[in-house]
Amino acid sequence: MTSLPTTLLLLQSSNLSMRRQTFSTALRPWFWAWVVMLAVNGLAAPAADLKLEALLIWGTNEQTSPDANHKPVGPKLKKKLEELPLKWTHYFEVKRIQFDVPLSNARKVPLSEKCELEVKNLGHSKIEVTLFGKGKQVATRTQELSKEDTLILGGNAPGATSWFVVLRRPE
Repeated sequence: MTSLPTTLLLLQSSNLSMRRQTFSTALRPWFWAWVVMLAVNGLAAPAADLKLEALLIWGTNEQTSPDANHKPVGPKLKKKLEELPLKWTHYFEVKRIQFDVPLSNARKVPLSEKCELEVKNLGHSKIEVTLFGKGKQVATRTQELSKEDTLILGGNAPGATSWFVVLRRPE
């Protein structure tokens, strides 16, 4: 094995340290970017609860409700209900409740002794709603519920009336 002159060895070793220095200098911004991303992700607020409003609505062809506590629905909701293929001309609000559903959790919401909702927050404004009437599952629906959307679920009622549950984001 032949030995290299000392000056060439010194050049090679300084080149190596220069390469190491260049390599570490090149990685430094990426390292700090990674540290900042970890910090931001760690400090980011957890996803907020989904705020919802449920209304129990009674539909009829009668101009007034037999219950003085029932009030006619607002004009925007009345217009939405009139756009549906329903046979009733008057709609009354029986109950209104606002509630929150934490991300990846479900919340049961009783609207009357006969009507209950179970709402699951699936994330990104997507929900799964199960409607129960008299303790029995009536309907299940999964959809995105943006601030402009309204979800309307209904069921049968005795006589010439019906009931609906309106689910929306509070204004």
